[in-house]
Amino acid sequence: MPKTLTLRLDEETYRLFATAAQAENRSIANLIATAAAARLREQQFVDEYEMAEIRANQALLERLKQGSHDARQRRGGFVE
Repeated sequence: MPKTLTLRLDEETYRLFATAAQAENRSIANLIATAAAARLREQQFVDEYEMAEIRANQALLERLKQGSHDARQRRGGFVE
């Protein structure tokens, strides 16, 4: 079920969104929702090239495995 969100924008930001939405022939709400969701996906997941780099780095993989093992054993702590 869709949710309604109130968003306060200054005039310059609103014009920026309005211009971009008009250029793509869609509503400002759709533009903001789509852009925000895309940004969140970019931050949460790595792309295929970055994942290939991670998988090729044996030292990193060993540290990740050790960290996972330590977490299961409840050793160590969180760094803030």
